[in-house]
Amino acid sequence: MVVGPSVGIRKGFAHSRVNLQKGIETVTFRGQLRRPSPRLLCTATKQKNNGQSLEEDMGHNEQKTEPPSTDKNLLEEKVKLEEQLRDTMEKYKRALADTENVRQRSQKLVEEAKLYGIQGFCKDLLEVADILEKATQSVPEEEIQDDNPHLKSLYEGLVLTEAQIQKVFTKHGLLRLDPLGAKFDPYEHEALFHTPVEGKEPGTVALVSKVGYKLHGRTLRPALVGVVKEA
Repeated sequence: MVVGPSVGIRKGFAHSRVNLQKGIETVTFRGQLRRPSPRLLCTATKQKNNGQSLEEDMGHNEQKTEPPSTDKNLLEEKVKLEEQLRDTMEKYKRALADTENVRQRSQKLVEEAKLYGIQGFCKDLLEVADILEKATQSVPEEEIQDDNPHLKSLYEGLVLTEAQIQKVFTKHGLLRLDPLGAKFDPYEHEALFHTPVEGKEPGTVALVSKVGYKLHGRTLRPALVGVVKEA
């Protein structure tokens, strides 16, 4: 059997070996090294470029996916900072309100101390005023005559002293309470007894046993009174 040249060429190509490394194709034909063809070089270059482009595209995609994650973190951080700011502002406002309340209370205490700091001293002086009042009331009017000049002078001196001490009381905000005939007020009066009295309205003061006093509108000592009740 005669083998034609085409069969021999096919067998020769059967022994050929193709190596593709770094984009270069090497063909060995019957032990001979042949240079790669331009077509194969173009194909290898395109494949290499396509691989680089694919890697670059993947890198770009990764970079594109990173910003949303960064924006999300920034947004979360912004929300946290806004919450902290709100909490800080609320605490600041509460601190300001507390400070203002403390300031107002302190100012009120100082003013009250100025107004009522003398109430202990005033209470002691009230006993002196009561004694002077009783002393003037205990002198009979018929005994105050020109034929008894010593008693008359003593009486007039007591009356002047009592008037002067009442002026001093008024100057410092201490007012005398003599509620005879007035409506009974439990904040200013202290009822010692209740009794029916003809011609008097029930609930009014019929008798003042001891006058009271108020210091700058605050009852320092209630008046001791007897109150009219219904018959």
